[in-house]
Amino acid sequence: MASTFPDPRASAPAARSATDRPARIESHGIDHIPDTERHGRPRELFSVWAAANVNYLSLVIGGALVLMGLGLGQALAVIVVGNAFWLLTGVLAVSGPAAGAPSEVITRAMYGVRGNRVNNAVTGWMISVCYFALNLAAAAGAAFALVEKAGLHAGTGVKIGVVLLIAAATLTIGVYGHALIIRLYLPITIALTAAFGVVGYAVLRHADFGYAPDAPLTGTALWATLIGGVTLIAAGPLSYTTSADFSRYLPATTSRRAVVGWTALGGFLPSVVVCSLGALAATVVDMTDPQAALETMLPGWFTPLFLLSLVLGTIAINAMTAYSAGLALQAVGLRIRRSLSVLADGAVAVGLTLYALLVSNFLDTVSNVLELTVILLGPAMTVYAVDILLRRNRYDGRALMDETRDSAFWYVAGVNPAGAVAVAGGAAVAALCVNTAYTGPVADALGGVDLSLPAGVAVAAVLYALLMRGRIPAPVTPPTAG
Repeated sequence: MASTFPDPRASAPAARSATDRPARIESHGIDHIPDTERHGRPRELFSVWAAANVNYLSLVIGGALVLMGLGLGQALAVIVVGNAFWLLTGVLAVSGPAAGAPSEVITRAMYGVRGNRVNNAVTGWMISVCYFALNLAAAAGAAFALVEKAGLHAGTGVKIGVVLLIAAATLTIGVYGHALIIRLYLPITIALTAAFGVVGYAVLRHADFGYAPDAPLTGTALWATLIGGVTLIAAGPLSYTTSADFSRYLPATTSRRAVVGWTALGGFLPSVVVCSLGALAATVVDMTDPQAALETMLPGWFTPLFLLSLVLGTIAINAMTAYSAGLALQAVGLRIRRSLSVLADGAVAVGLTLYALLVSNFLDTVSNVLELTVILLGPAMTVYAVDILLRRNRYDGRALMDETRDSAFWYVAGVNPAGAVAVAGGAAVAALCVNTAYTGPVADALGGVDLSLPAGVAVAAVLYALLMRGRIPAPVTPPTAG
């Protein structure tokens, strides 16, 4: 039986034209979106991704590059190269209009009906919930400072209340779903752009454009830091293996180039700008405490607005994360409405957040978590992108809904060996090359140079392409436009 669990009202034909409205809880879950309910334009995707990437965590990461010992020019180059991985996020998004299904279902083509449940449990649900908690914890300090400026003491009880309040706003957007995200994220993008425009002006006034570290890195140490920085930045776009979740309502004839372009641009531009502001600020202030450091450069009247913008940015990115995590929980096989699955994800993430606030060195925790997830997310995203290329983005959304043994995606006992071997092989090689929370044998032999990202991606791509050779069936649906 197919795991398609829309809310009950989605099954009424008369209500289909109203299933994706901002003021209504989205009734579709991981079920197929019929052509009659497809709508929207690809340019809407720009604000969706832009709003999610004007955030506090990007400032933290940008500042971290300078703290790692890079010069300003080196840090800015790393930021651009790392964020170029948003192109992969855009490529994955084209499968949404083609299939009329979210990424959590499309990946059945890569891993098989049963194998995909494991994929969704790990790369879809577990990592999404961790990112939700990580982002919420990163902005919690801003919210606490805002409470203090309002004249309240941010004790333990108040802190818990603030985290719950932010989570409630986030989960409300996630529960109402796709249409509300599309409607809200344009004004959120405009508001955050205005706020960070003020931050940018202040940072540019104070930044040391000729900055160079007192002890410049050279040789192996420099290469290790440069590649590690790219990996740290790339962890952001690589975490969005679910970009089809937000494009699946677009008509099947939507231009592929437009979907790729607006998605990639929406992630790339704000990420580069905000990360660069963090790096520029680090040339004149100590970014080990980014919030306090930036406040020293901002006009006093703007500080509360700055803190509020950090909270708003976190709500934007986490609402998308919670939305996808809810779909992943359904795709694992739990018979639960999407709206309830989002709330369940939020409860777990809030618990993790409250724990994370007790971590003594949060910046190191951020770096380690983001870099370690690349071990798995790099190969997983690569397999998805290669599958799109092999199939020429031709996916039969209705066939993907079939989870029976007669399914075209049952493969061997419900698992596609090609996808499983490619991801496992890529992750294994990446684990040997990593140098973050631990040092793998390859990284150790190379003097600390971390090649986990390129190695994992390359191995996964080659393995999947070779193992799927001759196994892609003839297309059953016409190609989309563009």
